[in-house]
Amino acid sequence: MGSTEELDYPQIIVQYSNGFLISKVMFTACELGVFDLLLESGKPLSSDAIAAGLGASTMGMRRLLDACVGLKLLAVEMTQEGALYRNTEISNVYLTKSSPKSQYHIMMYYSNTVYLCWQYLADAVREGRNQYERAFGVSSKDPFGAMYRSDEEMLKFMAGQNSVWSICGRDVLAAFDLSPFRQIYDLGGGGGALAQECVSLYPNSTVTIYDLPKVVQVAKEQFVSPEERQITFHEGDFFNDSIPEAELYILSKILHDWDDDKCKQLLAKVYKACKPGGGVLLVESLLNEDKSGPVETQLYSMNMLVQTEGKERTAAEYSNLLEAAGFGVIQVKRTGKLYDAVLGRK
Repeated sequence: MGSTEELDYPQIIVQYSNGFLISKVMFTACELGVFDLLLESGKPLSSDAIAAGLGASTMGMRRLLDACVGLKLLAVEMTQEGALYRNTEISNVYLTKSSPKSQYHIMMYYSNTVYLCWQYLADAVREGRNQYERAFGVSSKDPFGAMYRSDEEMLKFMAGQNSVWSICGRDVLAAFDLSPFRQIYDLGGGGGALAQECVSLYPNSTVTIYDLPKVVQVAKEQFVSPEERQITFHEGDFFNDSIPEAELYILSKILHDWDDDKCKQLLAKVYKACKPGGGVLLVESLLNEDKSGPVETQLYSMNMLVQTEGKERTAAEYSNLLEAAGFGVIQVKRTGKLYDAVLGRK
């Protein structure tokens, strides 16, 4: 029989059980505008002042602020007038809306959309399919039809993806020297943040964002300035419509949405369209070859289960998909960040 110490409630179980609570504290502080108010004030504020400024109860706000202090999202200073709160550097950089590296939009997408699907994770595991029907009452047969079920949802998703590339885009685009490729197509490029990083890093290149007509319309109106001459758009469905010729195709977080057959279908079309000597850059979060981690990627794979038809894969699995389509000289670069890069050449 184990010792009493071994039978104690393990701290790791407490941490995992609290994971949901921790994330909701951060999401709620973002949603209410706590970090934005403190940034705009330019000075520490009392809980009463923050509550008044945001139209919240003083009791509820005080508890939220203290929880944010415990999570190191806020700092507190005790003065004769009472506790004064201010942002930490991480909150100023990543949790305020005005920051170039703001993660506000992806936080809101997780809080208001992803979490609703995750309520049905057990059903997803039993059934092996996404949970849009249970979560939102829409058909789960077309994941992106469900994901873009309203203009508001589509805009939230696009803004969330843009915020991800604001901190991860340059790492994946610099994993290989892409300067020889002048004519680039970003398939499913959405709001254009990765395309903008690409033309910034490779000023002699042009990038065409290929996406659904309604996505392209929003990207033009909301995210990509007309002055951005190096970025153009192509409206279409790359599964059903033709793919124009180019030197390099970027598929960022595209293949993980689909099963192997769909991936092979798409990559075969890309290979056929690709100029000789050109290539395809896959941007994905790579699992270890034995699938023992990273834990973030394992969780992303669970999210693919509840939201899409796909999964996260190992570098070998992506290489096999590329080889099946005809691509060779496959290189893999792990960035040490959330997303990695795989380059296949024609």
